[in-house]
Amino acid sequence: MAILRNNSRQFGVLASVGALSLFIFAAAFSFGQTKNSCVDCHSALPAPEGVTQQMFSQDIHAQKGLTCVSCHGGDASSDDPTQAMNVKAGWKGKIDRKQVPQLCGSCHSNPAYMRQYDPSLHTDQLSQYHTSIHGKRLAAGDAKVAVCTDCHGVHNLRAPSDPRSKVNPVNVATTCAHCHADAAYMKGYGIPTNQLAQYNTSVHHEDLVARGDLSAPTCTTCHGNHGAVPPGVDKVQNVCATCHVFQAQMYDKSSHKAAFESASLPGCVVCHSNHAITHPTDAKLGTGPEGVCMQCHSRGDNCDQARAEMLNELTQLNQAIKNADQALAEADAAGMEVSEARMAQSQARDALTKARVAIHSFNKVLVDQDVQAGLKVANKDLQVGRQAMVERNRRRAGLGVSLLAIGMVLAGLWLYIRKIES
Repeated sequence: MAILRNNSRQFGVLASVGALSLFIFAAAFSFGQTKNSCVDCHSALPAPEGVTQQMFSQDIHAQKGLTCVSCHGGDASSDDPTQAMNVKAGWKGKIDRKQVPQLCGSCHSNPAYMRQYDPSLHTDQLSQYHTSIHGKRLAAGDAKVAVCTDCHGVHNLRAPSDPRSKVNPVNVATTCAHCHADAAYMKGYGIPTNQLAQYNTSVHHEDLVARGDLSAPTCTTCHGNHGAVPPGVDKVQNVCATCHVFQAQMYDKSSHKAAFESASLPGCVVCHSNHAITHPTDAKLGTGPEGVCMQCHSRGDNCDQARAEMLNELTQLNQAIKNADQALAEADAAGMEVSEARMAQSQARDALTKARVAIHSFNKVLVDQDVQAGLKVANKDLQVGRQAMVERNRRRAGLGVSLLAIGMVLAGLWLYIRKIES
C-alpha cells in the first residue's frame, strides 16, 4: 500500500513538471514567433501578388529563417500599412527586374554570410551572370532576358535537389523553354524556338527522364547555368568532351578536326546534331537515311572506301558476338557448363564499344585493333558453345546406347526367368 502511495506521488510530480514544461515551451514558442503582416495581407490577394502562408513556408528562404523584409524591406511586425511599407524602414516594394540579380547577389555573393546556411554553396553566381549573354543584355538595357527569379522562382524557391524545384535537373529543360520555346517572346533575337521539341526526342532526354539518370545532360550541362552562354560553334567539341572524353581524344587524332576547323564547321554537331541527338548506331556509317558520311563525301573516294571497310568490320564483330551468344545460350539451356565463356563475352562487347569509339579517329588501323581483339574472343566463345553442343549430343548418344543395352539385359533376364518358371 505504501509502495502504491509513493508511486502515485511520483507520478503526480512528474505530471506537474511535464505540464509546466509544456506551458513554458508553448509560451516561449508563441513569444518567439514573429508577426508577418506581409503574408497576412498578401495571402488574401490574387496571383501574382498573392502569397499564402503555406506557399511561403515551403520556400527555401523561409525555411532558413528569412522573411519578406529580407528582400522587400519594411516592417512586417506592424499592421499599419504606413509603417509596414515605410521607406525609412527600408521598404523597397516591388523589385524591378533589372535590380533582381544585384539583390540576390547581396546575399549569395557574400561567402561569410552564406557559410552559415550552406558552406558548400558557390558564391560566384552573380559574377558569372555578368559574363553570360543574359547578364550582358540586361546590362545593355534588355529587360526581357532571364534573371534569377525567372529560373528559380520568386516566393516558392526550392532546393535544386527537390523534384518540385524549377532548377531540378528533370525540370531544367522546361524552365529554359518557358522563354526559349515561346516564338512570340523570342521574336527579334534570331534564335530557333524548337530546342525543347528536339531535346525531347534525344537520347539525353531519354536517359534523364525515362531512365532517371540525373547525370544525363540537360540545357545547363552544355550551356552553363549562371554563366549561360551558347558554346562557340568552333569549340563545341570541348563541351561534348566534358562527358565524352574518349571520343574527344579520338576526334583529336582524326583528319576531321582540321577539316572542320578550316571550314568553320561545329565539330560533333556535324554528325550528331545538337539538341536532337539520337542514339548513335553503326548505321551512321552507312549510306541509308541515318548515314552521315555522304553528307560531305562523294561515292567512291578514299574516305568512302574507309567508311565502308570500318562499317563492315563493326558489322562482322557485332554478328560474331550474336552468334556466340546464341550458341552459348543453347548450350546453357541444354544443361552444359559454359558460364566462363558467357562471362568472357563481355570482353567481346567491350571491344565492340571501343571500336565504335575509335570510329571518331577515322583511322582504320585503330578500329581494326579493337575489332580483331573482339573477334578473337567471340570466335573462341562460339567454339566453346558448339563444342558443348557436340558433347551434349555425344552424351545423349552414349545414354541411348546404355539404355538400349540395359533394356536388352532386362529383356534377357525376363526371358530367362520365364524359362525357369516353365
